[in-house]
Amino acid sequence: MTESSLQDLFSGLIDDLASQGWSQRALFAPEVLTRELAAECRMRAQNGELNAASVGRGGMQQVQEGIRGDRIQWLEPGQSQACDQYLQLMDGLRQALNQSLYLGLEDYECHFACYAPGAFYQRHLDRFRDDDRRTVSAVFYLNEDWQAEQGGALRLYLADGREHDVLPQAGTLALFLSSEMPHEVLPATRERLSLTGWFRRRGGAVL
Repeated sequence: MTESSLQDLFSGLIDDLASQGWSQRALFAPEVLTRELAAECRMRAQNGELNAASVGRGGMQQVQEGIRGDRIQWLEPGQSQACDQYLQLMDGLRQALNQSLYLGLEDYECHFACYAPGAFYQRHLDRFRDDDRRTVSAVFYLNEDWQAEQGGALRLYLADGREHDVLPQAGTLALFLSSEMPHEVLPATRERLSLTGWFRRRGGAVL
């Protein structure tokens, strides 16, 4: 992907985010990188490195599969070439968001997420009640040849009362405002892989 095409891609995402609070783009990353990230996620899952995701923060964290059924592992720099390439891509998007929307985003955190067939995540917001740092949510999908009848959509509940479903097709990026976009993950008939993350600004406890 050339620098100019990447900037065009970023501009489209940013324009959508500014006008409607969310955006969806296919082929966000090179296909080779998407496949490498999918292989990395599967390898970590097979090695038992993904753990049941919890809900809540700090001492209030609990695994509640009746609310959320994915297994996750956080990305850290230096873990693999593919992960570092993805983190670099997202840092470029972070800088573009700051330049255009003045959001003051300081960093980006993300994890692999693996949903087994039938697993789901009930409707929720991505910002904690006592922490306002998560500003923009970004979900990048790693599932080749996904069919609508297999389920597994990310369902966004839009401000005008409509619902919008994002199929978890490999290469698709969903971007939305963390504090303003209720959403859920619908159950699927096959394994569902993604990289789920948040652009964070400087913040503190919300009293």
